[in-house]
Amino acid sequence: MISTNLYNNLEFNDDKPAVSVLLQTAFSKEIRVLLKKGQSMKEHKAPKPIVIEIFEGEIDFGVEGTTHTLKKGDLLTLDSNVPHDLFAKIDSIVRLTLSIQDSVERVEHVIE
Repeated sequence: MISTNLYNNLEFNDDKPAVSVLLQTAFSKEIRVLLKKGQSMKEHKAPKPIVIEIFEGEIDFGVEGTTHTLKKGDLLTLDSNVPHDLFAKIDSIVRLTLSIQDSVERVEHVIE
């Protein structure tokens, strides 16, 4: 068993979103992204399907040119290779589930 808490050690960065690995399983990587109001992740694609859950806050989530407002409790999936971006309307905590075959470094390269 692996256990962690999404709310432990919350450290927002002033200049860019904070990305941290919460845990890794045999099939996934659970990532926490902390975004201060106004921070964003530029448009990018994931090589495998992803799951995104908003634990706190509110973000604009752009998918192929359409913006969707996501709030606390919203959960979505996105197929691989779909262009998307994020913008924090208020301070936000986002959980991102990646395939074990995907890399955290890829996520870190799209933060602004």
